[in-house]
Amino acid sequence: MKLPLRTMAGEDRGEIEVSDRVFGAEVNEALLHQAVVVWEANQRQGTRSTKTRGEVRGGGKKPWRQKGTGRARQGSIRSPLWRKGGVVFGPRPRDFRLALPKRMRRGAVVSALSAKARDGEIVVVDSLALEAPKTRAMRAALEALGAPRALVVTADHDPVVYKSVRNLPGSSALEARQVTARDLLAHPRLVLTADSVRVLEEVLG
Repeated sequence: MKLPLRTMAGEDRGEIEVSDRVFGAEVNEALLHQAVVVWEANQRQGTRSTKTRGEVRGGGKKPWRQKGTGRARQGSIRSPLWRKGGVVFGPRPRDFRLALPKRMRRGAVVSALSAKARDGEIVVVDSLALEAPKTRAMRAALEALGAPRALVVTADHDPVVYKSVRNLPGSSALEARQVTARDLLAHPRLVLTADSVRVLEEVLG
């Protein structure tokens, strides 16, 4: 299949041939959902914690004798029934990490790329050449490409592009080998350099 190719100024440069196996595959929505769930679960720290009645400070002495007071029997002032007592079934530190096989991760990225290509949300630019990190210049380039909020993908790590994009609201920059399905779905548009297209085809094809 072919995708339109543009310059950084938004001018038409014709078309670029891309792999059907990467940009024209069948979209597996269930796999996309699973990939996003795994990604978001792996972002959780799992460090929140509460104290049980055995961990709350105090409560070692029986508040009053067992019988003869007319009150309900109590064994500790740190019972969950008491103010400042322990917490019943509260959150404890745990590991939320989930695993996804490599083939499924790659399949999810292919599905996301294919969905973007199908919906016309991919813009391929011949190059993103900036002399120095300039947010204003990058904003003007993305607006000229019709993608003011986009995920910008380069073939390799480009610190100039990264620093130019990081202050733009709703936009991010990644190198091709680090792209995940969640990154692709989280942005309304996808801006690919011509070199990054070939890297994606090499990695995913």
